Amino acid sequence: MPRVIAGKFKGRTLDAPKGDNTRPTGDKAKEALFSIIQTRVPGCVFADVFAGTGSVGIEALSRGADSVVLVEKAGQACGVIKSNLRKLGIDQSEQIELMKMSFDAALAKFAEDQRKFDVIFMDPPYRMAQKAAETATAVIMEHDLLNEDGILIVEHSSDLPFVTDVMNMKPIRSCRYGLAVLTFFSKS
Repeated sequence: MPRVIAGKFKGRTLDAPKGDNTRPTGDKAKEALFSIIQTRVPGCVFADVFAGTGSVGIEALSRGADSVVLVEKAGQACGVIKSNLRKLGIDQSEQIELMKMSFDAALAKFAEDQRKFDVIFMDPPYRMAQKAAETATAVIMEHDLLNEDGILIVEHSSDLPFVTDVMNMKPIRSCRYGLAVLTFFSKS
């Protein structure tokens, strides 16, 4: 059962979709992620792509992000995200937005709307992490979707190949937490 680790919703548990179609980011990896980006989160514009339960985006909001966009295409997962937001008393407003669509459609919409983010976090199904990261880095760079010091973070599996030198962004850090690996990218 995912939970909020810190901030105004600290300790609150979140629901997860039944079955194994959604793999929430584990507490250990999520705690490490937010330890690394802790100074970036207050006041930031944050995107949680392949949001699943919404736990990473909700964690960012709990820790002071100005706004969060949750991107998820699976209907059951979107229902769980809406339930989690209601459970925490978070209204979908200017502060948090749920986009029910594929990640590539969401990236295209961000480009069309000329939106920029400080942090984009992606947790795709591990088997498609390489392709999703290649697509995301290309679109992010082509349409300048990150603010000046913005970062992209991709969660992927240590058991599957993940080649960063074919991507359009610079890998700056990679950390392993069990099977989960968090790889950080910057624009330059």
